[in-house]
Amino acid sequence: MQIKLLGPFIAQKGHHPLLPSAAKPRQVLALLAIRAGGVVTVPTLMEEIWGDRPPRSAPTTLQTYILKLRRLLERALAQGVDALHSSVDHHTGRTAPQGAKGVLVTRYGGYQLDVDPCTVDTQVFERLQSRGQKAFNDGDFATAATLLGQALALWRGPALVDVKTGPVLDMDVLRLEEARLAALESRITADLCLGRHGQVLSELAVLVAQHPLHEGLHAQFMTAQYASGRGWQAFETYRRLHTALRTELGIEPGARIQELYASMLAGGAPPAVTPPDHPGPRAVLWSAV
Repeated sequence: MQIKLLGPFIAQKGHHPLLPSAAKPRQVLALLAIRAGGVVTVPTLMEEIWGDRPPRSAPTTLQTYILKLRRLLERALAQGVDALHSSVDHHTGRTAPQGAKGVLVTRYGGYQLDVDPCTVDTQVFERLQSRGQKAFNDGDFATAATLLGQALALWRGPALVDVKTGPVLDMDVLRLEEARLAALESRITADLCLGRHGQVLSELAVLVAQHPLHEGLHAQFMTAQYASGRGWQAFETYRRLHTALRTELGIEPGARIQELYASMLAGGAPPAVTPPDHPGPRAVLWSAV
């Protein structure tokens, strides 16, 4: 089975789709998939579907959705033995195929989607991001850039872009989007530390347009511009950020990016740039200039 949540929702075994056409069962499957391997409680599922006002029929209706999902799984599993959904027979040491109830498992108080973590793109992303961030923190920028690039390549658009989401999934999607942005910042900083200033210019131009108030991305863009011999463009980037922050939020840019701008104006090598909330090896950013 393959489950992809980082973009349009895809769940399939081979070429056999597992997504229900109805919106609410899709919602249930999405929540179970985004938390695959863990138990999702019945109250959490009900909150996702109906918010804080579930109807009296909610428990029965939820059971109906689970039944529909299991029927889809059963049809898919009937296409052949899926080694990714198998359990170990502790008497023989061999694997034995599971039915739908062994994949979408009833647990005390809730349900669990029991699948191999390697088949869920969110879990692959988080594993690659963790390894990439560790390499970054250790100062191994080449490995960090590679691993974080692989993690980011799993994204095909906004997470669960084609699924109607409720309050629970909204929080999970927000968490994933924030993790994506953090991975992107770290990967770009690793590239800058490797002297790849020109290679990230066009990417950063798009990112600062998408995030006009994000100081970390603007600092990276200014760094890449200045190191590429485009000092005047770096000044313009700062001025646009300054105007946006004052207009939208009524605040001045932070001390870190102000120091960066002042150093560029002075015509010397700017001080180390460390994007907000990310201490450590980012301090060597300007060593690549």
